[in-house]
Amino acid sequence: MSNKKILQAPFSDETIRSLRAGDMVYISGTIYTARDAAHKRLYEMIQRGEQMPFDFTGQVVYYAGPAPAKPGKPIGSVGPTTGGRMDAYSPTLIAEGLKVMIGKGTRSAEVIEAMKTHTGVYFAAIGGAAALMAKCVLSAEVIAFDDLGTEAIRKLQVKELPVVVAVDSAGNDVYKLAISSYQVKSL
Repeated sequence: MSNKKILQAPFSDETIRSLRAGDMVYISGTIYTARDAAHKRLYEMIQRGEQMPFDFTGQVVYYAGPAPAKPGKPIGSVGPTTGGRMDAYSPTLIAEGLKVMIGKGTRSAEVIEAMKTHTGVYFAAIGGAAALMAKCVLSAEVIAFDDLGTEAIRKLQVKELPVVVAVDSAGNDVYKLAISSYQVKSL
């Protein structure tokens, strides 16, 4: 019997609250890609009171700009982008209903506080494994900002995309836990 924890996107608050920093999980279902330029546009749309290109409620946004697809494939390599690049926009998007983010690297105190307030979670994807991540993508479709090329927002259907809970909804952060553990071991 497998202990593999497979989660179905979009996520409920109950599912998000059940996750703990350091948990390894696999995401299946619909997720969206969006990087810096798309985040800036989404933020500006919110400021103007415009409707978002997709409903944020419980949704997963993967910070990635996929490479072009090879013939017969839905997507090219699709590795994670550094989450901190979205920190200026993330608290606003989280307040608008965005629940789940996937990237790499640490997040700001403001983003973590927004996740605690609005029941969000940040997953770390495996950096350097973009080709492996692409194998989890069943289909890909540009849904907004086509003019941004690789940074356009894409709707992906994924099966068992491997991620680690980097920051849980209580604000526990694996990056800080790892540093604390290292400091204790080095004493």
